[in-house]
Amino acid sequence: MDYHDFLNKFHQISKRDYELIADSLTNCHAKRNELIVAEGDITRDLYFVYEGTQISCYNHDGTERVMSFHYPQSLMGLPDSFYNQQPTQYYIRALTDSSYGAISFRRLEELFDESQAIERLFRKMTEAKFCGLVTRHREFHTCTIEERVKNFVARSPHILHMVPHKYIASYLNIDATNFSKIYNSIRI
Repeated sequence: MDYHDFLNKFHQISKRDYELIADSLTNCHAKRNELIVAEGDITRDLYFVYEGTQISCYNHDGTERVMSFHYPQSLMGLPDSFYNQQPTQYYIRALTDSSYGAISFRRLEELFDESQAIERLFRKMTEAKFCGLVTRHREFHTCTIEERVKNFVARSPHILHMVPHKYIASYLNIDATNFSKIYNSIRI
């Protein structure tokens, strides 16, 4: 899958730099409900999603809590474990049969040394993710449940048809029944 246009949304890279990244990817597959990264693992790879839908989660008192969604033309990983090369308290699970390209931490560090543009690209992608997390954090602390649902629908309407709504409710930290009532009452 060609990710060049996707990556260029964050920072323009040359075809040569794109090929360095693409040539470093190992093709991987996961079946529906298969763990891609398990709790306690060290996340050794960052993934480029080609097909399927996946979720990053953690367990809280025996309940699965969704932190993020992954789908084609997005990156998938657990940044704290990947960048620190330490065991994770989270996990990634395939919601559907999935295929993705994996790049190892070591190889990505080598690419950063080889190309300033690649290093800048990943810095800008990290900055964009961080800004999104700050927005989400603010919404959790300042918005009503209804406002959280409306903001999510406005920001990510495509996900509404990709994953069961119970996972979106978990992501928004809303009871699934309340999510359904609010979702059914708003116009999309």
